[in-house]
Amino acid sequence: MFNIAKRVAVITGASGALARSIATSLAEGGVKLALLTRDNEALWSLVKEIRTKGGVAQSYEADILSEASLKLVKQEIVKDFGRIDILLNIAGGNLPGATIAPDKTIFDMSMDDFKKVTDLNLNGTVLPSLIFGKVMAEQQEGVIINYSSMAVDRVITRVAGYSASKAAMENFTRWLAVEMATKFGDKIRVNAIAPGFFIGNQNKALLTNPDGSYTERGNAIIQNTPMGRFGEAEELNGAVHFLCSDAARFITGVVLPIDGGFSTFSGV
Repeated sequence: MFNIAKRVAVITGASGALARSIATSLAEGGVKLALLTRDNEALWSLVKEIRTKGGVAQSYEADILSEASLKLVKQEIVKDFGRIDILLNIAGGNLPGATIAPDKTIFDMSMDDFKKVTDLNLNGTVLPSLIFGKVMAEQQEGVIINYSSMAVDRVITRVAGYSASKAAMENFTRWLAVEMATKFGDKIRVNAIAPGFFIGNQNKALLTNPDGSYTERGNAIIQNTPMGRFGEAEELNGAVHFLCSDAARFITGVVLPIDGGFSTFSGV
């Protein structure tokens, strides 16, 4: 039931740490990978590593906010692989202007940055889902997995734009799950995972000091995580693998937290 070998997976934001980890894991499971990025050179080391280990991977330059760009890439992927079985919408991010610094308030937020963050996290999921999801509708089979955040379930201070856009993306996940199942059959599933806190390049300075100790914000997160630690990138991979497989064939429209218990803990 857990075998996903020979399936074709499209991964957006493939140069990020979480994407690289799941790409490597899926390749080890026999999945053929179409990796989307804005810069092919950024993915060459990953493609080379996967191929060296006997896996199948190809990188494609694409703008996830451009319908025309995604349509061209879809044609290339279908030509190269024949089908699309899995879509992982991992691309996303934040901007300083949509983040509220400790000495600022919501009234200092940049609406331009707020719109850009919303565009990236919401439309950057919607557009690939429509373009690649159409292939799945034609096949009457496929799996879409979106990447959400703890910033939806709980109010995480400072990240106003990121929180709002990820919340909208979760709603779209549930909506699309219903749409695909009712109109294109029960073999098309749409789910999301909600990672807890993982230290990466984007948030390392926010969570850790130069000496490796935790910042005040880092300590606050640890204190509200029952497992008492940050997550490791590879700890997301088993859940994604499961949701991609037939073992999850009756699961759609859910958001699975992978957070060390953060979302269940009241802090007392």
